Amino acid sequence: MKDAKKKKNSGPPKRLRIRLVRSLIGYNKNQRVVARGLGLRKINSEVIRQDGPEIRGMINKICHVLKVEAIEEP
Repeated sequence: MKDAKKKKNSGPPKRLRIRLVRSLIGYNKNQRVVARGLGLRKINSEVIRQDGPEIRGMINKICHVLKVEAIEEP
């Protein structure tokens, strides 16, 4: 039998502030779709998302056009 992995909760879930800082013109369609999936439409548009592996993967696909910062919550 395999043991289930235990998740460690070290406080409240972390959040990320994600901003689109460059245009997606000239990049392939998949990268534009990822930006839309994050909720980014125009340059300098900004969203706040929960930190998780899905969001991190999307950020890594288009990291060259984003600015990402962690938000500390009290």
